[in-house]
Amino acid sequence: MSETQKVRLWTRQDIKSLEELKKHGVIRIKSDHLEEKFDAISGYIIKLYKWFVNAADQRNPKPSDVEFPVWCSISEENMLRPTEDTVVYVLEVDPSEIIYFDGVKWDHVLNHLYIPKDQADEEAYKKEMASRGHTNLFVFLDEATAHFYPRERKQVMDSWIRIFDIDEWNIFRVQANLWEIRQDMVVDILYAE
Repeated sequence: MSETQKVRLWTRQDIKSLEELKKHGVIRIKSDHLEEKFDAISGYIIKLYKWFVNAADQRNPKPSDVEFPVWCSISEENMLRPTEDTVVYVLEVDPSEIIYFDGVKWDHVLNHLYIPKDQADEEAYKKEMASRGHTNLFVFLDEATAHFYPRERKQVMDSWIRIFDIDEWNIFRVQANLWEIRQDMVVDILYAE
């Protein structure tokens, strides 16, 4: 039996993660990491990340002691570069541990928008919303107005699962997530120059 071909990924993490890796042999993303990184909008981001965790867990079961995924790039060309307070881990990972998704579609989730199946579905959705008198498609999940639109809210949120449908495989659209970074995955660490 041949060894599984590993996939190379890149992820930029806070420089403090080096100590976590050294001490525990693993890096896991926790809510306090997200709160520090996203500051004023952390509550908003964490809510969407929790949706992602639940959806991704259905595709690739999450270890019970993991809170949030580790965001990764699938290419060196398109990776986030290391900065003064960060490092980039170069990883080699078993394909069975990777959750691929479409980053452009993830932007729809971040903006609380419907993700269409294709161009025809997008046109049909816009026509349907216009026929219901909806001109602002951003209000369906807004905390102040969502209770007025339960049907529309469900329709938008049900469409989000399409982030895992990759229609165009390229380094600018496709992103990857892992549940954790283990020491055995790390093949290099890049520092800011």
